[in-house]
Amino acid sequence: MKTNSGAKKRFALTGTGKIKRRHAFHSHILTKKTKKQKRNLDHVTLLDSANKRQVRELLRLR
Repeated sequence: MKTNSGAKKRFALTGTGKIKRRHAFHSHILTKKTKKQKRNLDHVTLLDSANKRQVRELLRLR
C-alpha cells in the first residue's frame, strides 16, 4: 500500500502523534486580503478531529 503523495506533502506529525496542517487561502489573490488576515493564515495549526481518520488513512497511519 502506498502513502498518498499529496497528503504526504501537506501534513506532518508532531512528536505527540497529532497531525499538523497549514491554512488554506494563503497562496494567491492576496492583495484583497488584510494584513491581519494574511498574518493569521500564516500559522500552522492542528488537524480537526473530524478529519483525523481520513488523513490518517491517506498517510497510512494506525
